[in-house]
Amino acid sequence: MNVLKLPLASEAVDRAGELRLKPDELAKLWKSARILHFASGKFRVKANNELDFQSADQILELRDKAEFAQGEELFLGIDNGTSYFAWCSDAEDFECFELLENYQTLRTLGDHLSQLEMGLAIHSQAIANWHHSHQFCARCGLPTVSANGGSLRKCSSDGSEHYPRTDGAVIVLVKDKKDRILLGRQKVWPERRFSCFAGFVEPGESFEQTVLREVFEESGIKLEEITYLGSQPWPFPASIMISFSAIATNPDDAIPDGEEIEEIRWLSRDQMRESIADESLTLPPNMSVARKMIEFWYENEGVDASSKR
Repeated sequence: MNVLKLPLASEAVDRAGELRLKPDELAKLWKSARILHFASGKFRVKANNELDFQSADQILELRDKAEFAQGEELFLGIDNGTSYFAWCSDAEDFECFELLENYQTLRTLGDHLSQLEMGLAIHSQAIANWHHSHQFCARCGLPTVSANGGSLRKCSSDGSEHYPRTDGAVIVLVKDKKDRILLGRQKVWPERRFSCFAGFVEPGESFEQTVLREVFEESGIKLEEITYLGSQPWPFPASIMISFSAIATNPDDAIPDGEEIEEIRWLSRDQMRESIADESLTLPPNMSVARKMIEFWYENEGVDASSKR
């Protein structure tokens, strides 16, 4: 069970993996399914920012437009007898799509979606991103085709199967013995935004080793008492964020690396309130795991994950 209640972490539908090997059954389900349309990194939405599910006939009409004709039919799962699919258009080739007002990014929609919609959107975006970037076989270089309800790609020449990848990344809530937290600011972020330290797991590393390495590389801080907090997918484009808290053993030595991190700040709860009020500090967006980690620390007044289990 996750300690943190993370907005992208809950499974919304039964993925019904056994149906992926039954193309005739999937074809029947498609005819009565609720279908998301995802293209150019955006979902078709209603005026109130709810996902605008389409019928099979409506998708057929969309495919009459040249911009939406090419794509992948992806099986997402079943919930209470209703089947869900996504039609993911290969839409990077047309710029006019960006002008359509009834399509929005998941980052924009995140605070408006129900648990069901969020789970479907996360699944759709993650698998669509992978399909788009794996059009050719890693063995022989010839084209691949979608198979098993969109859960894999198969080489059209040698028949080899290729499966979606998920990049493991850790994110760390660094604290000191006074229960202050250390936040950093990346150069590429909006002005005054600070967040937790994060980085990708390298080959041969455990999550704990990545926690120690990433935080030390970016801030010069050494850690102890590493505690697991939770995880959630982050399909921008294909990560899963594994969150931890840890205690700094040398808090006075904190210094930004100057490459990725340009500024770091130790913050008590009072200092955070003041910094947000005077607009010298902006927190990460609500749908991010970093935001939930910071809120968890702020609300629990020193109660760590291990004592809440």
